[in-house]
Order: sequence, then C-alpha cells, then structure tokens
Amino acid sequence: MNTKIIKVDPIKPDRMSVAEAAKIIQMGGIVAFPTETVYGLGADAFNEAATNKIFEAKGRPIDNPLIVHLSGADHLKLVSTINQEIINVARKVWPGPVTLILPRAQGLPGTVTAGLKTVAVRVPAHPVALALIELSGTPIAAPSANLAGKPSPTTAKHVIDDLQDRVDVVLDAGETFFGVESTIVNITVNPPVLLRPGALGIEELEPIIGEITVPKEAHGYSESGVAIAPGMKYRHYAPAKRVVLTGGRDIYLEILKKSINFGKPAAICSEEMKPAVDNLGIRNIIIGSESDLYTVARGLFPSLRMLDEIDADFGVAQPFNENGIGLAIMNRLRKASGHIVINSPEELPRALDRLC
Repeated sequence: MNTKIIKVDPIKPDRMSVAEAAKIIQMGGIVAFPTETVYGLGADAFNEAATNKIFEAKGRPIDNPLIVHLSGADHLKLVSTINQEIINVARKVWPGPVTLILPRAQGLPGTVTAGLKTVAVRVPAHPVALALIELSGTPIAAPSANLAGKPSPTTAKHVIDDLQDRVDVVLDAGETFFGVESTIVNITVNPPVLLRPGALGIEELEPIIGEITVPKEAHGYSESGVAIAPGMKYRHYAPAKRVVLTGGRDIYLEILKKSINFGKPAAICSEEMKPAVDNLGIRNIIIGSESDLYTVARGLFPSLRMLDEIDADFGVAQPFNENGIGLAIMNRLRKASGHIVINSPEELPRALDRLC
C-alpha cells in the first residue's frame, strides 16, 4: 500500500482531515495517529480482519493484546462488563495516559484481547486521537505504531521510518506530549496491580484508585510469562545496537571510560552528566535533565533511535531516579538493555557479549 501522510494541528485539528483517516478505519484499514503518550496504530476494534492487519504491519506476536481506545468513559459498556464503581474510577483518570484492565465484553475479536477474559482500555488525552475515534464511530484498537520490539514512536517520522507502505494513513501532529506509553493498572483484582509504569506515576493514581501493588516485573527487571497487557512479555523498546545500562549514577563514568576498550561507545546521558562525558572525549546523546524527568521521558525513545543513526557500536545509559515518571523511564531502559544492568567495569565484556 502507499501510505498517505496527513498533517494536522495537534490542538485544533481540522475535522475534514481527520475524517479522511476515520473513513479508512470504517473501511477496515489501519491508521497511525498521535496520542498524548506515543503514536498508535489503530483499527476498528470490532473488525477482526482490520485488527489482524495491525499484527501483520508491526510483526507483533498474536499473544500480545492491544489497547482499546474510546472517546469517553460513557462508551465503556461497548467493550467491558462494568459496574458503577469502575465507571467512577474511569471518569477520574480519563481522558489521560492511564489504561485500565477490565472484564471483557462479548463481541470483541480474540486478536484484540489475545484470547483473554480481560481487555485493556483507555481514553486518550489528545485532540487528534479523540477526533479520530469520534469520527470513526467505533472504539479503536491500537498498540504503538512501530515495528515490534523497536523504540516507540513519538513523531510521525518515527512511524514512517518503521511502517512506510505498511499502513494506510499517518496523521502527523508533530511530537507527542509525554513520550512514554500509558500506565497500565489491572483493576479486576484487589488490590489493583501495576502492569506497566507509564506517563502517570502511581503516586498520582493511588489517591484515586487506592493502594496499587507494584510487582518486580513493573520495574523492568524481567518479562512476564503471560501478557495480559502490552509491554509485559516480549523484549521492547530496543534499538538495533546494543544498550548497556549501569546500576548507579556514581559508577556511570567509570564504566563509560572502560567501555572504549570494547568498541566505540555512545553515552546516553543527562544534561547534567554531559560535561563529564565530554571530558572523556566520548560522543553523547542527551536524553534530558535530571531536574525534570518529563524531559527525560520525552527524550528517551528519540535517544534510543538516534543510537542506530550515529557512528557508534553500542550505547551506555545512565540510570535515573525511579520516583513518578522515573519508574517508567527505568522500566523502558531495563527492557531496552535486555534486562542487563552492570555495576562494575568488570561486567562489561559479559554484558556486551550477551547483547550480541
């Protein structure tokens, strides 16, 4: 197929332009569109043939469920069997970067839920996404609009780099707002469980939802055996080149200095770390500021993509504080590194070998 690019304003999108993409959704096509988190690759959630196209375009495993996007909490009954308590919670967190795992309603194709009895649902806080869902007249199932396993797309260019001629339309509204995916919470269990940290920290969610259990997998130390939500089972967010993550900020420079003995490294680091990295004569990719982790979140996936574009053999990434959105940042970095975190220069050879 020939992918059509439609530019739209991120705040006040032209509805005629979005309607063109909505028509594609209604006809069973697939459309890449911006959300406040990352770009999604969407299809009619009730059209099994259309949702199959998402998996084909991305090369996504079929046991990795999709997120169903709604235009409002009032439409929850279309995709989930719910009660008033769930509706009350949903109305407090939506629109926003929060995905809830809920009981699945009848009629959703198995491709959307990976055959599970639950469904992942959210209402995005992006004018373009909301307009697309509304004009399509149907819930839209959408994972991130990238090739499976690669860093998520935060610009239309990232989508085109990965999926040119694999999707019907790309709605280009510039850079996304947060730069990391939504927070996923399973509220079918008590207490609720964090399945994927994201743009909204649990510190902000617990006053609304109550106590949230945070399992080890949510930190990105390992993958789950079964994916009941996106981002749980398979390696994600990884560039083609190797990424080494250090276990502490205090040893980062020591490990980085030794890394030049094993090839040509690139330092994936903060603005604050840059002067010290410059003194080592090592090329750096600035990910953001430690004083504002939202800048790190927005710079995370572009930095991982940049690693593949520059003259470097591998990347060495520094760790960040895990409070708030920092948990999502470290989850993504641990996954991008293949869960390999090193705490001394002596661990470099084994880490680089395991990443080959």
